[in-house]
Amino acid sequence: MNKQFSGVVHIVGAGLLGASIGLALTVKNTRVTLADVSPTALALAADYGAGTPRQDGDPLPQLVVVATPPEYTAEAVLAALREFPKAIVSDVASVKQLPLAQLRAAGADLARYIGSHPMAGRERGGAIRARADLFTARPWVVCAHELAAASALRLVESLALTLGAVPVRWDPAAHDSAVAAVSHLPQIIASLTAAQLLDVPRENLQLAGQGLRDTVRIASGDPLLWTQILTANSEPIVALLEGVQRDLAGLLDALRDPEARGARRQIATLLAAGGDGASRIPGKHGTSNTFEQLTVIIDDRPGQLAQLFTDLEELEINMEDMRLEHSPGAQIGFIEICVLPEAKERAVAGLTARSWRIV
Repeated sequence: MNKQFSGVVHIVGAGLLGASIGLALTVKNTRVTLADVSPTALALAADYGAGTPRQDGDPLPQLVVVATPPEYTAEAVLAALREFPKAIVSDVASVKQLPLAQLRAAGADLARYIGSHPMAGRERGGAIRARADLFTARPWVVCAHELAAASALRLVESLALTLGAVPVRWDPAAHDSAVAAVSHLPQIIASLTAAQLLDVPRENLQLAGQGLRDTVRIASGDPLLWTQILTANSEPIVALLEGVQRDLAGLLDALRDPEARGARRQIATLLAAGGDGASRIPGKHGTSNTFEQLTVIIDDRPGQLAQLFTDLEELEINMEDMRLEHSPGAQIGFIEICVLPEAKERAVAGLTARSWRIV
């Protein structure tokens, strides 16, 4: 079993991921040095406590983590391999085949390179949004290749463990195919949906509920960064979009003439397929449990959420997931709570007895 990381870490790139790694390591008293092409980004990450700017005479790093945008990843990894000839170098870019191919072509020392990708992030980037707990309980994909030294693989996995993540080994091609479906396609759909709102009258948007907000939540991502990601992983993304295109064409045909024979079945089939697909997403801790939902009405006043959580704890009800909805101007909100099926009846009875209103 891999031990947790101990040693000096040098982070190249002081954005969201780089600064979050630095914060998490600094909390554990690991020496972290930082570098970034932007003096402002570097100073900001240092001010937040993610590490100190690297200077001549600083201890040599055991591990270098490259956290740059994808189009600069291979260049930065190659530079780190040359600058620190005894260090292991990893990157955290969201695509893995392209940088590996570029490093091969450049004749890099691939024995000391391991690509990796923490499956964690936020809608917006930058050190200002960094969190030390960003990687807690999240998968950290480690992409080994045939030339990588076993010691390099173990070191990167120990970094993931130290940050509270769950290291998993994947082939680079399999990784890129997987993230195309679970990360890149959702970003595209969210952005395309949100773009349609530009032509919607502002007064109509006052009717927006949580469904729209959930759908477009990630649409505010950095367009420049996402352009790099999508173009670097275009092949599997194109295949997925072609599937979406076929489904959209079928739906359009059905909606253009909903009275035609089979039109309603076509619509229902597509919608049911969406429900079936959503049910395949693992639940908390990677489980495939099906949870029951109950909706609790909460008053719009301080302390309500805290009281609800306290009551659930006292009732020994484990909340598997939750979603809060609050319409603008309303004096109440709704919190949807997911519990195990066997706990739902006890939760409803217990909360009702404590004067909570259950929908």
